[in-house]
Amino acid sequence: MRSCILSFWSILDPIYYYCSRLTYLPCKNNILRVRLTRYKGKNILLSDGTPINRNDLLVKIHLHNVKLLKELKDIKSELRRGKRIYQLVQRSLPDLETFIMNHYHANEIKGIIGITMLNKGCSRLGFEVVTISHPIYKWFKWMAFLPIELLSRQSTTNTTTLLEHKPSYLLMSKSTLSKLYRQ
Repeated sequence: MRSCILSFWSILDPIYYYCSRLTYLPCKNNILRVRLTRYKGKNILLSDGTPINRNDLLVKIHLHNVKLLKELKDIKSELRRGKRIYQLVQRSLPDLETFIMNHYHANEIKGIIGITMLNKGCSRLGFEVVTISHPIYKWFKWMAFLPIELLSRQSTTNTTTLLEHKPSYLLMSKSTLSKLYRQ
């Protein structure tokens, strides 16, 4: 059943890619897709002193979920799956840094933003985890992540931990990204 849904999702993914204005990073082994966005949340001051204010230009990162789920399908241990996701994101961030520095809006881009329910280990990658304050938006994102979360689980019996997961913003300033991942 899971492989059937994943096959169907693989067919729909190019349509989603087109409609969401996502861009692939130049490196083929990258797990991220990106697009420019204007920040619409509350003002945030990152730990390195970078302010993120309403309408600031950020690069929004998206995990390539179909590619990720195919990568994880044979890994049974949740711990090993988490480590693999961490490695894939870590391997992708230098390409993201190069993409931003070579972008024609590089001087305007203040950082990167993502929304995820997978926030364990994110701080070790350099991200700051910020709670989504708007309750309706948080609920909407939780519902959007629900199918991905269910497909990625090895066991569908323990749904209580699913209810505990809350979507959060992941933010990183451009200077932190460069400091940690410049090639």
